[in-house]
Amino acid sequence: MKRMRKKKSILLIGVGNFGKHIAEELCRLGHEVMAVDSNEQRVNDILPIVTSAQIGDSTSETFLRGLDVKQYDVCIVTIGGDFQSSLETTNLLKELGAKVVVSRTERDGQAKFLLRNGADEIVYPEKQLASWLAIRYSADHILDYIELDDDCSIFEVTIPKAWIGKSILEVDVRKKYNINIIGVRENGKLNVSVSPGIVLTESKTLLVLGEYKALQKCFDL
Repeated sequence: MKRMRKKKSILLIGVGNFGKHIAEELCRLGHEVMAVDSNEQRVNDILPIVTSAQIGDSTSETFLRGLDVKQYDVCIVTIGGDFQSSLETTNLLKELGAKVVVSRTERDGQAKFLLRNGADEIVYPEKQLASWLAIRYSADHILDYIELDDDCSIFEVTIPKAWIGKSILEVDVRKKYNINIIGVRENGKLNVSVSPGIVLTESKTLLVLGEYKALQKCFDL
């Protein structure tokens, strides 16, 4: 039986380019999104996409109180280029009882202030994208990359030439490098039921999980 994803209610404050992309993806996933921005044109542009939208000043306690921020599962602050407004908004959301506040930041110094003033989590869109791009294009065979923490990552990689024609059991990366193959993709279809007998071919790619240093050594990154 297929498990249904729980629909969440999201308060999204700031719908510039970054915020708009978040809104589009959240709505695509079936969540309810209330979008807020002080710019009327941005609100008009986002209105056909989201559940509802309002023009307003998120640094105003009166305005935020009127939104009843406690009703939302997550409040996301994506204000860019105005750190003071982002900080004030984050602080007010938490003071008004927001369950979870996720705030955008551009620098480590800003992150510390946001975390001290109500943010439960921080996102660095520019920094995270820069890291992804640097690793993604540092080697021809890396197709995708997810950093789980400072030490552990997931990579999607093409099959090294030396592995072509061999089975997963024969390459035995778990024993040699302490790396786990967690998925095999072929023709756009991902198989996460990984059998040791799967034969590796040029048409396949691998999802591998392990410490970054081990992945570097195994795939010559």
